[in-house]
Amino acid sequence: MAFDEKDFLACCGSSKFAMEMALASPFKTLEDAINTARDIWFNKVDVNGWLEAFEAHPQIGKSPSPNHKSETFAQWSKGEQTTALATATGSSLLELSDWNAKYMQKFGFVFLICASGRSTSEILTELKKRYPNRPIVEFENAAQEQMKITELRLAKLFSTKAESTSTHDQQPMALKKKAEEDRVSIIGAHLTAPSQEPADKTSQISSRTRPPITTHVLDVSRGSPAVGMDVKLEMWMNEQSRPSFDKTDIGGWVMQGFSTTDKDGRSGQLMSIVDSVNPGIYRISFDTGKYCPGGFFPYVSLVFEIRETQKSEHFHVPLLFSPFSFTTYRGS
Repeated sequence: MAFDEKDFLACCGSSKFAMEMALASPFKTLEDAINTARDIWFNKVDVNGWLEAFEAHPQIGKSPSPNHKSETFAQWSKGEQTTALATATGSSLLELSDWNAKYMQKFGFVFLICASGRSTSEILTELKKRYPNRPIVEFENAAQEQMKITELRLAKLFSTKAESTSTHDQQPMALKKKAEEDRVSIIGAHLTAPSQEPADKTSQISSRTRPPITTHVLDVSRGSPAVGMDVKLEMWMNEQSRPSFDKTDIGGWVMQGFSTTDKDGRSGQLMSIVDSVNPGIYRISFDTGKYCPGGFFPYVSLVFEIRETQKSEHFHVPLLFSPFSFTTYRGS
């Protein structure tokens, strides 16, 4: 699939990155594009190129400049902050602005984070956590976050181009434009709105309307929700030990719930709706092998820990999946 520099500039604000990606185009698959993008970003784009990419982003909580060199970049950037803005209050936005200013003064570039699905409180927590870092450490953190953003946007770019190509000869221009917008909205909705419930609360509420742990799966190779994928949630119940990287952890996992993703790629209820989730270590597993028998991953398991101070929070663990790669992040 062929793209030009303008397309790739919407994914990453580095001119060098956009030029190199355009030269490497066309790409047969999204996976090819992502692998090439990683190589270019980490091995060919220099420090100035990284800074150029960082500078293209607005501060979290603020809108992109109306004079941004890529209209699509600005549109996607605004969409990626949907959850943050929906969960913000006047005081949290003011605090976020203050910390953004402190961060900029210390490091010389905007605080960068893959904001899709993250609430204002989550972003603030991460900002405060990263602020004490040394500049060289934070520079690398920002570069890693930029790559996450680039991968999500490449998925949007591919889905938009696929729809444009397939409808070019069949639809009048007005209908074609509508189809492209609908295609982008499918991807955007699943990246920026991890729950169908309104995310408009910064404080915890005593009565939940959804389980504390939820997930959904997006098939980025198709640009659509992954329908019919089996998902299970487990909790580590062995009080004598903790699961670890270098030890066999058989026997400690206890099933909490099992479901299959629906037409929107969302799982059913994996656990009871309770005000406070039990702190501990959880594992959510996706039967990717059954969903895509010819793919690289027989299954994908994600292990995470909920601490005592987090038991009233909501944990959304989405999976952006293709036959040969996957990405995840903590949503809200």
